[in-house]
Amino acid sequence: MPATPEPSRPSSPEPEQDNLFLPDFCGIRMVFLVVVIAELAAIVIALAPMDTPLTERWAHLGLISLFVQWCALSSCALLCLLRRQLCRLRPWQAGIGSYLLILLVIALVSEGAYWLIHYPGGMEALWHAKFLARNLLIGLIITGPLLRYFYVQHQWRRQVRAESEARLQALQSRIRPHFLFNSMNTIVSLIQHKPQQAEEVVENLADLFRASLSDARQRVTLADELALCRRYLQIEKLRLGERLDVHWQVDTLPEDAQLPALLIQPLIENAIYHGIEPRTDGGTIKISGELVDNQLRITIDNPIPENPARAHGRGNQLAHQNIRDRLFAGFEGPTRLALDEMDHHYKVCLSFPYEPWHENSDRR
Repeated sequence: MPATPEPSRPSSPEPEQDNLFLPDFCGIRMVFLVVVIAELAAIVIALAPMDTPLTERWAHLGLISLFVQWCALSSCALLCLLRRQLCRLRPWQAGIGSYLLILLVIALVSEGAYWLIHYPGGMEALWHAKFLARNLLIGLIITGPLLRYFYVQHQWRRQVRAESEARLQALQSRIRPHFLFNSMNTIVSLIQHKPQQAEEVVENLADLFRASLSDARQRVTLADELALCRRYLQIEKLRLGERLDVHWQVDTLPEDAQLPALLIQPLIENAIYHGIEPRTDGGTIKISGELVDNQLRITIDNPIPENPARAHGRGNQLAHQNIRDRLFAGFEGPTRLALDEMDHHYKVCLSFPYEPWHENSDRR
């Protein structure tokens, strides 16, 4: 039964609350990308003039790089500081405002560079105007397509997020009848002889159903998601008994990591349904995780039925595709859902950036 954990603290704002199409220029990754793009632009500008020797153009590269990097990093800092104000504007207003801010930065840096390199009165006023106009024109040509690219990418991510959320809502509303039927049978069998365990199953089942009705767009902590998985496994353990064994290796994972709800539990459910149930002697599900280079990696390993006739079938891979889409839409960094079948074992590996939970998060 797909379910979303009910967070023990307020969830972060919904993605639609931040309508700004520009990326977060406060992040190190984006600043590094801007530096690389600015340096490529500086190389193009340095090599463009054909009326000067190549050696002289390379000699000017250092000065041009310094100028372009000043423009790029100053624009990043200004857009970072004014992000909250830009978020309150409509997309076209934020686009024009960002465009004008960048051009203003270019004009100010150009003026500073002119008066720093050339003494007042040492150059003609016409050259001064040409210098300023040339820099603004280059800024217009480079900034325009770049802002357009950010806008198109933002719209694409919103579309992918909307489609994945729609599929998630479909998964939530499609509770597997066999899980409910088996859970009710487990409760009936425990009521007379083990009423305490029967009560625990009812409570866990109620938590799972309550979580499955929550908003698909909310983000939760890793601790909440793993707690939901343990509730689900407690119910399945009572039903399968000694046939199900679970081995956890998640002690080193940061519990405050935030992630879209309903990422891990469906994978564990698939591991039981396709890996444990068809086997007469059951098997062990291994859930492990590690934090490497600010990337969370969570692996779920389950045995494969030796008799193909007893297998439930592969299904239509809807859950896997849904998780891939939600990983891509939920994080700006690299994400991955890898599937591997080897030595009669099936492994699913989730990989996504570590983003610590904070109460006033304004991400997506």
